[in-house]
Amino acid sequence: MNNATIKILIVDDEPDILEFLGYNLKKEGYQVFKACNGVKAIEIAKKENPHLIILDVMMDELDGIETCKRLRQISQLKDAIIIFLTARGEEYSQLAGYESGADDYITKPVKPQVLMSKVKALLRRIDNISSGNIINIGTLKIDTEQFLVYEGENKLILPKKEFLLLKLLAEKPGKVFHRDEILRTIWGDDVVVGDRTIDVHIRKLREKISYCPIVTVKGVGYKFEL
Repeated sequence: MNNATIKILIVDDEPDILEFLGYNLKKEGYQVFKACNGVKAIEIAKKENPHLIILDVMMDELDGIETCKRLRQISQLKDAIIIFLTARGEEYSQLAGYESGADDYITKPVKPQVLMSKVKALLRRIDNISSGNIINIGTLKIDTEQFLVYEGENKLILPKKEFLLLKLLAEKPGKVFHRDEILRTIWGDDVVVGDRTIDVHIRKLREKISYCPIVTVKGVGYKFEL
């Protein structure tokens, strides 16, 4: 996807931060929208449908955690990528952020190279999902119709649960999937399995795929990181 077609919404109650982030993102060719509080952010997001939202945690009128929760309740924004901005020493829990629906976070003061690296990595989620039944991500090609995985020229035939787990994570690289969400999606509510079941399947995937970008997010779950 061309940078000029990507919409990014920045939300912060500090004008200097809005100006700084906006300048660096516009320099890369992105369409940039700005909001000084959570209420305004929701209003703009509904209208513009941004691909990515950079959201400050500590804001007076409506804090970032609550804003994120409300954004995730809007159907057209459920797949938008949300990055939290957090200040060093701020009373912020990564777990709370992930539970509210955030995909990642950046610590203030923000370094331009870190910002752009994070943004580009998360936006690959959009580029890596091909049309039809094929997911191309990194060196992997996942055929969701034939239940086949190709790593370069090597064809991997995985057991159904391992394949579904790989597919779930690969469809949204960068997104942290909670253990409960993984269990519910892959095994369903009617099947009783323990957390160790997920760990065993992840271990098997790591053993079978030479370069397996599945990352453990301690205390939360797993994500596919490029």
